[in-house]
This record gives sequence, C-alpha cells and structure tokens, in this order.
Amino acid sequence: MIASMLLNETTLLWGWLLYGPMLFYAIWRAPWVELFSDNRRQHLLLGTVLVLCILWLMRRDFPSGLSFHFIGMTAVTLLLDWPLAILAGFIAQLALLTLGKQELNVLGANGLILIILPVFIAHCCAKAIERLQPENLFMYIFFSGFFPAALTATLCIASGSLLLWANGIYQFPPWIEDYFGMLLLVAFPEAFINGMAVTAFVVFKPDWLETFNYSRYLQAPWKDDNHS
Repeated sequence: MIASMLLNETTLLWGWLLYGPMLFYAIWRAPWVELFSDNRRQHLLLGTVLVLCILWLMRRDFPSGLSFHFIGMTAVTLLLDWPLAILAGFIAQLALLTLGKQELNVLGANGLILIILPVFIAHCCAKAIERLQPENLFMYIFFSGFFPAALTATLCIASGSLLLWANGIYQFPPWIEDYFGMLLLVAFPEAFINGMAVTAFVVFKPDWLETFNYSRYLQAPWKDDNHS
C-alpha cells in the first residue's frame, strides 16, 4: 500500500480515472439478483470483506509511506468471481478509510495495484484452467491458487516500484538480483496463504468456490454394474 505523499497529483488523478470505471463496471456486472436471494452468497461476501480488512490491517508501515501486507485477492476471486471480488476489495478499502488506515485520494492508485491487478490475474488463470479442462484436482489448486497468488505478489511489488520510480521516489538497486530476491521472499508466503485457503475450500466447501467445476474434479468414479 502506498501513501499519498509518495505520488504526485497527476498520478493520484489517473489512479481514480482508471479505477473508477473498472469499479463501476464490476458493480454493473455483479449478480445482484443471486446475491440478494442467496443468504450464502451474502455471508461469503461479508465474510471475505472482514477477512480482507484483518489481512490488510496486519501490515508493516514504514516511515517512508510504504506499507507491506498480504493481498489475499486470489482466493477471494476464486470464491466470489471477479465482479464481487472487486466489490469486496473496495468495501474493505472503505473500511480501512473509516479506520484512518487509508487515504481517499490514493484509494484509486492502491485499488489498481491491490485489487484490479490481482483479480485480473486470478480470473485469467482460472479461465485458462477452465479452457484446458483438466481432471486432475491438483491442477486447479496449483494453477488457480498457488501460482496466480505468487504471480500477483511479484507483479504488485513490481508495479508499485515502477509507480514510485515514475514519480521520482524509488531508485532500483545497482544489484538487481537483490531486488528479485526480495520478490521471491514476498511471493512465497502470498502463494502459501492463498493456496492453502483454496485447498481448504476444495476439501471442505467446494460448492463455495464460484470458479470450481464440481462435476469434473470431484465426480464419483464410474462403475460397471455388469462387472461388480
């Protein structure tokens, strides 16, 4: 998460100009009829908002204006699908804004990095797996949970660094391999948290995952009555 003091007015404005339309598009595409008629979906949405708030509050704030915390949007996207995932992330941002842990003018820029980018990565990976139609459950868990979460952490750190570099704040280290080493240290725990959450949902509550094909991965084995 980036503080507003690190970004100029133009960057803050563009953050809102890009984040705002994407947010309204997600609200327009959200399944409101199913949401209001299904108590389970309502509880899942509110539950994910609460978990995101707790996850984003468990962070390390630096005097420079940067904050490091887990993202968690990969599991949220698989759980709610992308429109409600973006909405859940936005509500969590508003909650942090109310608590004084987020600034209104930088909400757009942070939303692009911490919500839109992770949801886009998770959605693309889930769609790619669905097109391949694998029957191996491990393929779904790894390539929809662990892999996109690691990729999300890497690209979010890289995007934030590029944004600060464009604003004249951050200078890349002369030993670039140290920078990539830091990315790996951040990517692994993010992948572990999201991957284990997806694994738990697959094992205990697969029907909660909107992107999970229950009939393909967990269908009963075929039996031939003539040979039983």
